[in-house]
Amino acid sequence: MSSNFSDNGNGPEGGLRRKPIPLSMASGPHEYTPGDQELPVQLTSLADMLQWAQNWARSKSVWPLGYGLACCAIEMIASASAPQYDLSRFGSEVFRSSPRQADLMVVAGTVSIKMGPRLRLLYEQMPEPKWVISLGQCANSGGEFYDSYYTVQGVDTIVPVDVYIPGCPPRPEALIEGLLKLREKIAKQGLKVRGEKEIEV
Repeated sequence: MSSNFSDNGNGPEGGLRRKPIPLSMASGPHEYTPGDQELPVQLTSLADMLQWAQNWARSKSVWPLGYGLACCAIEMIASASAPQYDLSRFGSEVFRSSPRQADLMVVAGTVSIKMGPRLRLLYEQMPEPKWVISLGQCANSGGEFYDSYYTVQGVDTIVPVDVYIPGCPPRPEALIEGLLKLREKIAKQGLKVRGEKEIEV
Protein backbone atom coordinates (compact mmCIF):
# COMPACT_ATOMS: atom_id res chain seq x y z
CA MET A 1 0.00 0.00 0.00
CA SER A 2 2.80 2.40 0.85
CA SER A 3 4.60 1.53 -2.39
CA ASN A 4 1.51 2.54 -4.37
CA PHE A 5 1.48 5.93 -2.65
CA SER A 6 5.14 6.49 -3.38
CA ASP A 7 4.70 5.50 -7.04
CA ASN A 8 1.95 7.94 -7.98
CA GLY A 9 3.19 10.71 -5.72
CA ASN A 10 -0.02 11.13 -3.74
CA GLY A 11 1.12 9.86 -0.39
CA PRO A 12 3.44 11.18 2.29
CA GLU A 13 6.41 9.69 0.48
CA GLY A 14 5.43 11.35 -2.79
CA GLY A 15 6.11 14.84 -1.50
CA LEU A 16 2.52 16.20 -1.84
CA ARG A 17 1.71 16.93 1.76
CA ARG A 18 -1.12 19.26 2.68
CA LYS A 19 -0.45 22.21 4.91
CA PRO A 20 -2.30 22.21 8.21
CA ILE A 21 -5.09 24.77 8.45
CA PRO A 22 -4.35 27.20 11.29
CA LEU A 23 -7.31 27.70 13.63
CA SER A 24 -6.97 30.22 16.40
CA MET A 25 -9.48 29.00 18.96
CA ALA A 26 -10.08 30.92 22.15
CA SER A 27 -8.51 29.06 25.06
CA GLY A 28 -10.55 30.94 27.67
CA PRO A 29 -13.04 33.75 28.24
CA HIS A 30 -10.23 36.32 28.33
CA GLU A 31 -9.41 35.58 24.65
CA TYR A 32 -13.00 35.49 23.43
CA THR A 33 -13.94 38.09 20.80
CA PRO A 34 -17.64 38.19 19.81
CA GLY A 35 -18.08 37.24 16.16
CA ASP A 36 -14.45 36.15 15.70
CA GLN A 37 -13.99 32.76 17.39
CA GLU A 38 -12.27 31.12 14.43
CA LEU A 39 -10.57 32.75 11.45
CA PRO A 40 -12.90 31.51 8.68
CA VAL A 41 -16.08 32.19 10.71
CA GLN A 42 -17.88 35.53 10.99
CA LEU A 43 -21.10 36.14 12.88
CA THR A 44 -23.66 38.75 11.92
CA SER A 45 -27.29 39.59 12.43
CA LEU A 46 -30.08 38.83 9.97
CA ALA A 47 -30.76 42.54 9.45
CA ASP A 48 -27.14 43.24 8.54
CA MET A 49 -27.00 40.27 6.17
CA LEU A 50 -30.22 41.27 4.38
CA GLN A 51 -29.09 44.89 4.14
CA TRP A 52 -25.75 43.85 2.67
CA ALA A 53 -27.51 41.70 0.05
CA GLN A 54 -29.96 44.47 -0.78
CA ASN A 55 -27.24 47.12 -1.15
CA TRP A 56 -25.14 44.74 -3.24
CA ALA A 57 -28.06 44.15 -5.62
CA ARG A 58 -28.83 47.87 -5.85
CA SER A 59 -25.25 48.80 -6.59
CA LYS A 60 -25.03 46.31 -9.48
CA SER A 61 -28.11 47.60 -11.36
CA VAL A 62 -28.31 51.40 -11.22
CA TRP A 63 -30.80 52.70 -13.81
CA PRO A 64 -30.02 56.24 -14.99
CA LEU A 65 -32.55 58.80 -16.15
CA GLY A 66 -31.92 60.11 -19.65
CA TYR A 67 -31.65 63.79 -18.79
CA GLY A 68 -29.16 65.84 -20.78
CA LEU A 69 -29.01 69.63 -20.74
CA ALA A 70 -25.99 70.69 -22.80
CA CYS A 71 -22.75 69.46 -24.36
CA CYS A 72 -21.97 67.10 -21.44
CA ALA A 73 -24.97 65.05 -22.54
CA ILE A 74 -23.06 64.03 -25.68
CA GLU A 75 -20.35 62.48 -23.50
CA MET A 76 -23.04 60.76 -21.43
CA ILE A 77 -24.63 59.33 -24.59
CA ALA A 78 -21.20 58.22 -25.85
CA SER A 79 -20.47 56.33 -22.65
CA ALA A 80 -23.84 54.58 -22.85
CA SER A 81 -23.88 53.68 -26.53
CA ALA A 82 -20.30 53.50 -27.81
CA PRO A 83 -18.97 49.93 -27.79
CA GLN A 84 -15.49 50.93 -26.62
CA TYR A 85 -16.91 52.25 -23.30
CA ASP A 86 -19.73 49.72 -22.80
CA LEU A 87 -21.70 50.81 -19.74
CA SER A 88 -23.59 47.51 -19.99
CA ARG A 89 -20.69 45.89 -18.12
CA PHE A 90 -21.95 47.73 -15.02
CA GLY A 91 -25.69 47.21 -15.51
CA SER A 92 -26.44 50.86 -16.38
CA GLU A 93 -26.60 50.93 -20.17
CA VAL A 94 -30.36 51.54 -20.51
CA PHE A 95 -31.17 55.19 -19.83
CA ARG A 96 -34.79 55.31 -18.74
CA SER A 97 -37.18 57.81 -20.31
CA SER A 98 -39.45 57.99 -17.27
CA PRO A 99 -38.29 59.16 -13.82
CA ARG A 100 -40.55 56.53 -12.25
CA GLN A 101 -38.35 53.77 -13.69
CA ALA A 102 -34.98 55.35 -12.80
CA ASP A 103 -33.03 55.60 -9.57
CA LEU A 104 -30.08 57.70 -10.81
CA MET A 105 -30.27 61.22 -12.22
CA VAL A 106 -27.20 62.24 -14.22
CA VAL A 107 -27.33 66.03 -14.51
CA ALA A 108 -25.22 66.61 -17.62
CA GLY A 109 -24.82 70.22 -18.62
CA THR A 110 -25.72 73.78 -17.71
CA VAL A 111 -28.72 74.16 -15.41
CA SER A 112 -30.57 77.40 -16.11
CA ILE A 113 -32.95 79.19 -13.79
CA LYS A 114 -35.85 78.16 -16.03
CA MET A 115 -34.83 74.49 -15.94
CA GLY A 116 -34.38 74.35 -12.14
CA PRO A 117 -38.04 73.72 -11.16
CA ARG A 118 -38.40 71.06 -13.87
CA LEU A 119 -35.26 69.30 -12.68
CA ARG A 120 -36.61 69.32 -9.12
CA LEU A 121 -39.96 67.93 -10.31
CA LEU A 122 -38.27 65.05 -12.14
CA TYR A 123 -36.16 64.32 -9.05
CA GLU A 124 -39.25 64.19 -6.83
CA GLN A 125 -40.96 61.77 -9.24
CA MET A 126 -38.12 59.25 -8.93
CA PRO A 127 -38.77 56.44 -6.42
CA GLU A 128 -36.67 56.01 -3.29
CA PRO A 129 -33.80 55.24 -2.95
CA LYS A 130 -32.40 57.61 -5.57
CA TRP A 131 -29.05 59.18 -6.34
CA VAL A 132 -27.68 62.10 -8.35
CA ILE A 133 -24.44 62.45 -10.34
CA SER A 134 -23.36 65.96 -11.31
CA LEU A 135 -21.55 65.64 -14.65
CA GLY A 136 -19.30 68.50 -15.76
CA GLN A 137 -18.27 71.87 -14.42
CA CYS A 138 -21.49 73.60 -15.48
CA ALA A 139 -23.56 71.24 -13.36
CA ASN A 140 -21.02 71.35 -10.52
CA SER A 141 -20.57 75.11 -10.15
CA GLY A 142 -21.88 76.96 -13.18
CA GLY A 143 -18.71 76.39 -15.22
CA GLU A 144 -17.81 79.13 -17.68
CA PHE A 145 -21.24 80.67 -17.09
CA TYR A 146 -20.65 81.15 -13.36
CA ASP A 147 -21.22 84.93 -13.56
CA SER A 148 -24.37 84.74 -15.69
CA TYR A 149 -27.74 85.86 -14.39
CA TYR A 150 -29.61 82.81 -15.76
CA THR A 151 -27.28 79.98 -14.65
CA VAL A 152 -27.70 77.98 -11.45
CA GLN A 153 -24.44 78.04 -9.49
CA GLY A 154 -24.32 74.28 -8.95
CA VAL A 155 -27.08 71.70 -9.17
CA ASP A 156 -26.57 70.89 -5.48
CA THR A 157 -28.61 74.03 -4.71
CA ILE A 158 -31.65 72.22 -6.18
CA VAL A 159 -31.13 68.49 -5.51
CA PRO A 160 -28.70 66.59 -3.24
CA VAL A 161 -25.67 65.37 -5.21
CA ASP A 162 -23.88 62.10 -4.41
CA VAL A 163 -20.96 62.17 -6.89
CA TYR A 164 -19.34 65.15 -8.63
CA ILE A 165 -17.50 64.58 -11.92
CA PRO A 166 -15.26 67.50 -13.00
CA GLY A 167 -14.35 68.41 -16.55
CA CYS A 168 -15.49 70.56 -19.45
CA PRO A 169 -16.68 68.24 -20.83
CA PRO A 170 -15.60 65.13 -18.91
CA ARG A 171 -14.66 62.11 -20.97
CA PRO A 172 -16.82 58.97 -20.90
CA GLU A 173 -14.18 57.25 -18.75
CA ALA A 174 -14.80 59.89 -16.08
CA LEU A 175 -18.52 59.09 -16.05
CA ILE A 176 -17.73 55.39 -15.74
CA GLU A 177 -15.43 56.10 -12.79
CA GLY A 178 -18.11 58.26 -11.18
CA LEU A 179 -20.60 55.44 -11.60
CA LEU A 180 -18.18 53.02 -9.95
CA LYS A 181 -17.73 55.45 -7.04
CA LEU A 182 -21.51 55.64 -6.71
CA ARG A 183 -21.70 51.85 -6.64
CA GLU A 184 -19.20 51.81 -3.76
CA LYS A 185 -21.28 54.38 -1.90
CA ILE A 186 -24.49 52.39 -2.40
CA ALA A 187 -22.87 49.17 -1.22
CA LYS A 188 -21.69 50.86 2.00
CA GLN A 189 -24.97 52.51 2.93
CA GLY A 190 -26.45 51.63 6.30
CA LEU A 191 -29.85 50.25 7.24
CA LYS A 192 -32.48 52.53 8.77
CA VAL A 193 -35.02 50.47 10.71
CA ARG A 194 -38.16 52.35 11.71
CA GLY A 195 -37.94 53.42 15.34
CA GLU A 196 -34.24 52.52 15.65
CA LYS A 197 -30.96 54.25 14.93
CA GLU A 198 -29.13 53.64 11.66
CA ILE A 199 -27.09 50.44 11.46
CA GLU A 200 -23.70 51.10 9.85
CA VAL A 201 -22.61 48.35 7.47
